[in-house]
Amino acid sequence: MALPLKKVALRQHLHPSLWARFLFGPASRGDTSAPVMHKHDDYESASEMELAGFEVETDAQGHHYAVRKEDLPKEEV
Repeated sequence: MALPLKKVALRQHLHPSLWARFLFGPASRGDTSAPVMHKHDDYESASEMELAGFEVETDAQGHHYAVRKEDLPKEEV
């Protein structure tokens, strides 16, 4: 990094995300229009099994949260 550029950066008050961009460069995002490729590997299978034990609930204010199925009352399971 050029010394004058470093001095200018150190004098400015930057948001932490701007500091990260200054130090590491812009994030590479890849092709955002490409479909998500699932690997169907052991890690993904384990994640799906673990997530199958949860139920998504919504409260009166519209907030969503996960509840373990074994913690639900028996009539809701």
